[in-house]
Amino acid sequence: MPKKALKKIYMSSTSQNAGKTTVSLGLYHAFKERGINTAFMKPVGQRYVNVGELAIDKDSYLIGEVFHCEEYFKDMSPVTIARGFTEKYILHPSKEELRKVIKQSFRNLIKGKDAIICEGTGHAGVGSVCDVSNSDVAALLGAKAVIITEGGIGKSIDEIILNKALFDLRKVDIIGIIINKVLPEKYDKVKKIVTKGFANKGLKVIGVIPDDPILSFPTVEQIQSHLNLRLICGKENISNHVEHTIVAAMEPHNMINYLKTGTLVITSGDRVDNILLAVSAHLVSEHKGFHVSGVILTGGLMPSSKIVGLLRRSNIPVFITDDPTNSVAAKIENFICKIQHTDKKKIEEATRLVKRYVDINAIIDGA
Repeated sequence: MPKKALKKIYMSSTSQNAGKTTVSLGLYHAFKERGINTAFMKPVGQRYVNVGELAIDKDSYLIGEVFHCEEYFKDMSPVTIARGFTEKYILHPSKEELRKVIKQSFRNLIKGKDAIICEGTGHAGVGSVCDVSNSDVAALLGAKAVIITEGGIGKSIDEIILNKALFDLRKVDIIGIIINKVLPEKYDKVKKIVTKGFANKGLKVIGVIPDDPILSFPTVEQIQSHLNLRLICGKENISNHVEHTIVAAMEPHNMINYLKTGTLVITSGDRVDNILLAVSAHLVSEHKGFHVSGVILTGGLMPSSKIVGLLRRSNIPVFITDDPTNSVAAKIENFICKIQHTDKKKIEEATRLVKRYVDINAIIDGA
C-alpha cells in the first residue's frame, strides 16, 4: 500500500498579530483529534524565550508546551532573528547556511509524520532582508500556504492579493484564505461579500472567524511581567484576565460607574478612597461573579499597613510601581498579549473557534 503524501501547510498572514498562532494551535488540535500525526515548526522566529542554551521562538514554545513535544524544540525553531542578526547578515550574507539549517530541521521533524504545520512571521515578504521570507521558506519546504487576514472587505482583499503575488513568484500554491477577528454584528455580511470577492480572484475562503475579546485579554501576570511591577499580594490570582482598565483619578462616586467585572484599577498609592472602593466592590459582589482583576498602585506610594492588610484579605492581585499613573496606563493600552501555555481558557477558546469556523477538510484536502 503506497505511503500517503505528507501534508505540508504554511501559515502566513497579511500582518503581525492577525491570528496565525491562534489558527495554528486550533489546527494542530483538530489534526490530533483526527489521528493525523502532526509536527509543528516556526522556521524563522523573532520573539523568543531561552530554554537552556536554546533560543526558542515563543510560538514554538507554546505549541511544544501545550502538546508535549518539548523534545523537538531545537528543530521547531531552527532560526531566530535576535537583536543585531539582520545587520550581521547584510554585512556577511549566509543564505545557503540558513536554508540548510531550516531544511535539516524540517527533515528531522517530518519523520513518521502525516502532516506538518509551519508558521510564518508576518506578511509574505517578512524575512526578505535575510533571504528567508515567508514565500521563500514555503517554496523551500514545498509547502502550500494558508493566508490569514483580519476582518474587513476591501482592505482584506487588497492585502491578500498583494501577498499572493509574492507566493506566486515563488510558485507556492494557496490552499485558501481565513478571515479572522470579524466583528460579530458584521459577520454575515463580511462572510458573504469576501467569499464572493475572493472567488472572483480565484481564491477560496476556508474560514471566517468572529472577533473574540477573550483572546485579546491579557492576564494580570502578563501585565506584571510587561511593566516589571512589584507584587504586594494576591499571587494566587495573577492568572485573572483583564477585561477592562480604568485610571481611578476621579472621585469615588464617579469611579463606581466604571467598575465592571474583570477591571484592572490603576490609581496612585495615596488614593485610599479609590483603593477602598475597589476592594469593597470586589468583596460585596464577589458572590455574584463580580471581581476586580487587579490593582496597580502608582508613584511608588505604599498605603498604610492597615490598608495593605485589607488588600491581602481581599485576595486581589495588587502591585506597586514607581511610574506615574499616565505612563502605566499608556503602556497597558499599547500592550499586545500572546497566548501563553498556562492560559487554558484561551487555548480552549482558540481550538473551539478553529473547529467551528474553519473548514479543516479543505486544508487537509488542499495540502
